[in-house]
Amino acid sequence: MTGVVAPAEQWELLEGAVKGAAKKHSQDRCVARRIADGRAVVLAVADGHGSAPHFRSDLGARWAVEEFLACAGEFAHAAVGHDDPDAPEDDGRWWQALTELRGEARRLPQQISHRWLQRAALHDANSPAHGRPWRTDAGPDLTAYGTTLVGAVLTRRLLVCWQLGDGDIVVLDAVGTPYTPLYTGPDLGDETDSLCAPEAWHRARCHWQPLTREGPSGVLLSTDGLSKSFTDHQGFLDFAAGVHGRAHELGMPAVQNRLPEWLAHAAQFSGDDTTLVGAFEAVGPLGPRTDDAPTV
Repeated sequence: MTGVVAPAEQWELLEGAVKGAAKKHSQDRCVARRIADGRAVVLAVADGHGSAPHFRSDLGARWAVEEFLACAGEFAHAAVGHDDPDAPEDDGRWWQALTELRGEARRLPQQISHRWLQRAALHDANSPAHGRPWRTDAGPDLTAYGTTLVGAVLTRRLLVCWQLGDGDIVVLDAVGTPYTPLYTGPDLGDETDSLCAPEAWHRARCHWQPLTREGPSGVLLSTDGLSKSFTDHQGFLDFAAGVHGRAHELGMPAVQNRLPEWLAHAAQFSGDDTTLVGAFEAVGPLGPRTDDAPTV
């Protein structure tokens, strides 16, 4: 590692998803994409609740990642627009811009929620989930579309993460040590915050991290089907560090090829849909090692 924050275009993306063993269809959706001429990365995962009351949650999850990509994409364009690559590290204009960007980051969950609600309400109006149109005075019941949402934007000088409901964000520091900036402790049941809840944006959490010379070497987002496959939180962190290590040892193409197998192995333990997206600082493989998955 050089210790210098890599431009977004020098990050390699990772994306994989497997269906839970006992499920007919996966309720997870995800996106991992470079935008703004490659100067920013947008990552997102959504986990539709999938239970009987949430029988359209696959649609809700798809709309969640699509609306996150749209809103976070605008935020990322604004962030890179303020970042002059030729400016010195102590350029005061960038630090002034951070105040404006932080305000936009705080408003983003509400923007996404409104757009998601509009799509769900329109779909329900045209095809009522309960067989009859909803009453205008009461408003639509969008429980059928319920989903979580976890997302991140990464640029050369900024990392911002948002989370509504369960799921996980792992950031790997400059030397590859993992930490979970929005972790609140082990899940105590199946209840989770959801985009279908009234004013759901008030429950969203945000991690704000301006980047200096010691930026992260990787960012991973996953639905809770992955972390639930481990007996404890440390096991999950060890897995994330292992994926990071394999990317350095084998190269990202090899890791991408093996990822479905690793996720399927994890899903056998959790029984849930399991989805992972990430961005790692680009490096070449260190050797011919071809051993199996990070420890589960």
